[in-house]
Amino acid sequence: MFIQTETTPNPDVLKFLPGREVLVDGAREFRTPEEGEASPLADALFRLGDVTRVFFGPDFLTVTKGEDAQWPHLKAPILAAIMDHFTSGRPLLLSEDAAGGHDEDGVYDDETAQIVSEIKELLDTRIRPAVAQDGGDIVFSRFEPATGVVWLHMRGACSGCPSSSATLKSGVENMLKHYVPEVTRVEQTL
Repeated sequence: MFIQTETTPNPDVLKFLPGREVLVDGAREFRTPEEGEASPLADALFRLGDVTRVFFGPDFLTVTKGEDAQWPHLKAPILAAIMDHFTSGRPLLLSEDAAGGHDEDGVYDDETAQIVSEIKELLDTRIRPAVAQDGGDIVFSRFEPATGVVWLHMRGACSGCPSSSATLKSGVENMLKHYVPEVTRVEQTL
């Protein structure tokens, strides 16, 4: 098994490409070792000690290191954990519940539901694929129809990335405002 690595715009995050499907549907982020217990691979990565976040995409995973950790010392154990996992045949997630939803999708009236649908469509078809190339993900959290504010959640390499606010404002906000005139602003949920 050959696992490729790629740097991301976030210097604390490396993208790992195992050359096979990682997560069948959507994406999943583990922000703590306790959350990581839902996945044998995430659990093994957190047990390395210097891992602070794990993100699974369709054909990649990203790992966030602690601020005192150095990639030259951490990369080999991460590669070993990934290889051990995929050669073992263990499941990625221990239960279907562990897949977890990603948006807070409230109940919207018909007109607002249509706006939310348009926002999600743009995110899924134009924004998320571009962000995934850098090892991250942006998912819909909520829309406030009274103010026109869209709340999005940054995951993977995007979470904590120095350039994520610029991506959110100059890229995502401009695109959403252009195609969905009801959108006035985009904010990040934490």
